[in-house]
Amino acid sequence: MEYLELIKIKGIPLRVHPSWAFILLLFTWSSQTQLSNLLTIQIPLLLCWCIGFLSSLLVFLSVLLHELGHSLVALHEGLRIRSITLFFLGGVAITEKECDTPMASLRVAIAGPLVSFFLAIFFLGCSQFLFSQGSIASIVFTQLGSINLLLTFFNLLPGLPLDGGLILKSIVWYLTGNKRKGLKVANASGRWLSLCALFLGSVICFTGGGLVGVWLIVIGWFGFSFSRSQNQIFTFEDILCALKVTEASSRGFIVLEADKKLRSLSELYSDETRQNLSPKWILICSSGRWIGYVTEKILKEVPVQFWNDYCLSEYCSPLSDLPSISDRAPLWEAILNLESTAQDRLLVFNLAGLPSGTIDRVDIGKAVLLKIGIKLPKAFFEAARKKNTYPLGMSLVKLVEGMISSGLISESGETK
Repeated sequence: MEYLELIKIKGIPLRVHPSWAFILLLFTWSSQTQLSNLLTIQIPLLLCWCIGFLSSLLVFLSVLLHELGHSLVALHEGLRIRSITLFFLGGVAITEKECDTPMASLRVAIAGPLVSFFLAIFFLGCSQFLFSQGSIASIVFTQLGSINLLLTFFNLLPGLPLDGGLILKSIVWYLTGNKRKGLKVANASGRWLSLCALFLGSVICFTGGGLVGVWLIVIGWFGFSFSRSQNQIFTFEDILCALKVTEASSRGFIVLEADKKLRSLSELYSDETRQNLSPKWILICSSGRWIGYVTEKILKEVPVQFWNDYCLSEYCSPLSDLPSISDRAPLWEAILNLESTAQDRLLVFNLAGLPSGTIDRVDIGKAVLLKIGIKLPKAFFEAARKKNTYPLGMSLVKLVEGMISSGLISESGETK
């Protein structure tokens, strides 16, 4: 589903998911029902629904202020906020990258619950001291205060993706000096909390708890799915850091002697074309020494009647012109390098500085899939190679961008 952008606050786009409309309606119904039950006087049904709708808007304003709390502190910490999104389970502020220090991460994480807590104090204080007990304003403000108090404590539960999980991650990161360990501890905690919510929700449903049980099941399932997804990300990140280019590279080039005629190049490209494959690179050697490479382009520049008159060495370009990578580099570095070149592969050099193979998106995808125990038919890889994409549409580029954003790796090539 598409998100609807409402406004921009300090340059931050505020977006709303369509599911938000359903929760708005649900809150309106719940609020007007509670108002009807608590009021000692009879008021028109339409007015009751209007007050319920206004209460719901104030609830979502509270959620927005909660996310703005995160966002403003993040801006103060030097982060850029991409957007604030409201959806059926609340809201989320999306930053371009994560904080560089655990204390900065802690300040950003705790800002939202603090805003919700102060809103709860404000609304409950107003209901107690500014309005008479049992009045419409008192009931509405008590509802808003109670919801914000619930939002505060719910978000402080120590498990991802809640703020409490981010706080736990920051604390573990600070104590151990290892951000990734903090993330794994918080994710594991979130997984257990989700299982507890699923169990408790199921018990409540079976004992006639109705909506509360269903809501707990929805929250538990969402948290469990997030935890499982995060564990999969951990697995892929570990693979991309552990696997070296040499473990995924293939023989994506052909070697010809420098004294070969241009006609031999034409025959090679014709064979590759007939097989509907991306032509392999043609590397040129002379007496065991690498001297460069040639491409099909020279066949267009030299008339066909002269193809038997000229040698490949006369049209050779240096190997340094080709995008390359060391065979000892981690796999994630190859993914970044492929995105920065117009070529469909990289030339792999060994420790001696000699070409040992090539690596492309299919090679990388195949190595990752094999590492997690998935074997695909050859046709899948051939189809991906024709399109120059990762097998099964794997989002490995976004994964590496996330690794950089989280600080696990740096674009300079350092793994943290």
